[in-house]
Amino acid sequence: MKILVAERISDKGIEYLKQNAYVDVILGMSKEELKAIIKDYDALIVRSTVRVDKELLSSAGMLKVIGRAGNGTDNIDINEATKQGIIVVNTPDSNSTSAAEHTIGLILACARNISKADGMVRMGDFRRNNLKGVELYKKTVGIIGLGRIGSIVASRLNAFKMRVIAYDPYISDEKFKKLGVEKIDTLDEMLPQCDFITIHTPKTAETKGMISYDEFKKMKKSARIVNCARGGLIDEKALKWALTEGIIHCAATDVLEVEPKYDLKEGETQDYKNDLLELDNIIITPHIGASTNEAQDNVGITVAKEVLEALNGDVVENAINMPCLQKDELQNIKPFMLLMEKMGVLYYQLCKDAVNKIEIIYSGQSADMNIRMLTLSYLKGFLSNIADNNINYVNSLYAAKEFGIDVVESTSSVCEDYSSFIKVKVYNKHGHKSFGGTVFGANDIRITYISGYYIDVVPEKYLLLINNKDMPGFVGRIGTILGNADINIATMRVSRNKKGDVALMAINVDDIVPEDVMDGIRRMDGIVKANLVVF
Repeated sequence: MKILVAERISDKGIEYLKQNAYVDVILGMSKEELKAIIKDYDALIVRSTVRVDKELLSSAGMLKVIGRAGNGTDNIDINEATKQGIIVVNTPDSNSTSAAEHTIGLILACARNISKADGMVRMGDFRRNNLKGVELYKKTVGIIGLGRIGSIVASRLNAFKMRVIAYDPYISDEKFKKLGVEKIDTLDEMLPQCDFITIHTPKTAETKGMISYDEFKKMKKSARIVNCARGGLIDEKALKWALTEGIIHCAATDVLEVEPKYDLKEGETQDYKNDLLELDNIIITPHIGASTNEAQDNVGITVAKEVLEALNGDVVENAINMPCLQKDELQNIKPFMLLMEKMGVLYYQLCKDAVNKIEIIYSGQSADMNIRMLTLSYLKGFLSNIADNNINYVNSLYAAKEFGIDVVESTSSVCEDYSSFIKVKVYNKHGHKSFGGTVFGANDIRITYISGYYIDVVPEKYLLLINNKDMPGFVGRIGTILGNADINIATMRVSRNKKGDVALMAINVDDIVPEDVMDGIRRMDGIVKANLVVF
């Protein structure tokens, strides 16, 4: 096995590789230089500078694995790598402790004016009267996002005897209790209580700009906010306003929405401007949350292990794309994998309650398949609505455990109505929601059970699920609303359990239904619930 290391990783990572494979470390290559030699290697290890694009991959005749020493994979063409059967791995957990500890450092710096005090002393100003800080003891800290790093921060702040509260609608009550953290149901409820606020969420469409003008208005004037997660989670214009107008006391951030270049070559300069740099009540560090010896060693060793595991054909926990399967096995299981992933996206588009357990029952022919692969496919879809883009077939079970979700699988050879049937029960504090599906023929996937209703649904891109009172006229009225909005109905299915009770209508449409049209449907007399599911 030949491995090319094209960007710097720790010496310990290089040593581990050399114990198990032939390794070349060639740094600073141009794109053309890399393209000329990549054909000779089984694996490539990069960080964030080398672009592994379609053009480079077209020359990578032997390449089987790409290792990203770090978390983000924006510099790697994942789709093209997948098409070519190249596994892409990364190291999302290796810097968690370092990032959490940097958060604690910034919280302490905010509390005790450490950065400001250092700057004054260096200017010969030793006055202490305007450097009075606050203790962490018995103060309330609010953590937004109680995932991997947020959990570490919570445990550290508990040691300061702080009151630790958190908002994360996707984490189970059991995990909150295990961490000794008080669960707050809404962000609006949490913000007014906090002396300190720290953010630890992934950056998604839902979380981008989640702290803006309205949120700052709800905070104490003495509040201090810290962001060591992702730039853009805090609206920077709103943050400047809050700091300038005294809406909050101060802030600290390790990340910015638009970041400068951090690795300048000798003699290179850059023109970078950010209004936050003009303020004296914010601490800004240059994205150094993972910049520790330990974190870099962890990253180097982890990427080395994962690359070697992938080359040896083992399952890799942090594979970004789908792991290799035998061709005949993949052909048989692929439609069931697709079914499971599509069933997975249903829950969080229909319900927002945190989940504590998922039970999957495989019946008939599906019980004889690789059910672990099917379970991973379901979890990939299930977590896609609430987690980072890094959720994949290999790490989805690990991610579910991080969210405090138990996953239980069972099999049965008995299947009364179909040759195969897979039922999923998703448990929350109120009970559970159930979904079921099957595959007809070679690849005709169907969802056949949704929360108490037997129905035959093709999970195409846009699906309207409407619960309505079982009365005449609903099909026509809803069809009229959609028609007036120029939305074409592809198929429609209706299911009921009892005449005159609540029915379920499933409508496949060709285009996304705008929110104002959804609101119009929800306001109709007799409509109990209406959701648009996007597969």
